[in-house]
Amino acid sequence: MDLFSQETDLLSLSSEAVEKLAATCQKCQLAKGRTKVVFGHGPVPCDLMLIGEGPGAEEDEQGLPFVGRSGQLLTQILASVGIKRPDDIYIANTVKCRPPENRAPLAAEQEACAPYLQAQINFVKPKIILLAGSPAVKAILKTDEPITKIRGTWLKLPGTEISVMPLFHPAYLLRNPSKEKGKPKWLTWQDMQEVKNALNYLKKVSELSQ
Repeated sequence: MDLFSQETDLLSLSSEAVEKLAATCQKCQLAKGRTKVVFGHGPVPCDLMLIGEGPGAEEDEQGLPFVGRSGQLLTQILASVGIKRPDDIYIANTVKCRPPENRAPLAAEQEACAPYLQAQINFVKPKIILLAGSPAVKAILKTDEPITKIRGTWLKLPGTEISVMPLFHPAYLLRNPSKEKGKPKWLTWQDMQEVKNALNYLKKVSELSQ
């Protein structure tokens, strides 16, 4: 299933209706092991959206994305450039249920969840999408390019004019905590400054057009 195929039964629904459908989803094997469906969190619509790979243990328990250690680091990273959760960003994952042992989602699982993610993009209407980690990059951009090569690069969401930037996943940054120049944390700081500059530019353009 193509992520951007027309799932009119979902694309025509409200965000609340899609979330309600996702809460009872049984489309893949992940449904068997979940505690809660982790749909997404943030304002609708929203200029900025982040897509990660899948929920972890704390997300599965709370039903909210990025609330564990990775989520706490993500909150700090966003706040460092003046982006507040949940006011300024909508956050989701490629799959809405926790993979066993926090493994990366399988392609078939991401494909089963793709209509929900497409619906989210449709109603969030982001101008910028951040892709956190390789599984998200591969699922959304359909590329095998290593994230070390394309992180911090402005790309386009296939078939749209939405700007996309791949980023290191916060979990990867927890494993590589050095802030030394050239290290993943330092690079992520540079990337987030780029994102903030782009958001500021979009805001100015919007104000001038009013």
